[in-house]
Amino acid sequence: MDRMLVFAGQVALPVGHRVEVSEHLDPRTEEPVVLTVVDLDTGIRYRRGDEPRGEVTHWIGRVLECTVAVGGAPRTSLLIDPIGPSASGAGIALRGADAAVSAAKAEADRWGGTDRPPAEERERFW
Repeated sequence: MDRMLVFAGQVALPVGHRVEVSEHLDPRTEEPVVLTVVDLDTGIRYRRGDEPRGEVTHWIGRVLECTVAVGGAPRTSLLIDPIGPSASGAGIALRGADAAVSAAKAEADRWGGTDRPPAEERERFW
């Protein structure tokens, strides 16, 4: 699944280049925040000024589209195709799985069956 990254700055990356993205989850919004983008083909590193707090995840992708807006507030939009499994995607999938488990448990509790004692087995005759 392609990922759209938006930066408040000018990050010009050629289409087709491989990039490594480092990100961490914002504790307030639970959304991934990009810390660094490294162009693996040229070695150029783009980094945010603030230091990360918490666990940092890394993933590699290929640039599909790059749009740099100049004037006013400079902004860059990158469309990246992740190569291989993404750690942040795995985190999102796990949060979704946890929510599904909680919903299934709530549904099972609502339909009952957990509060009844098990039926006694009848004596067997051979």
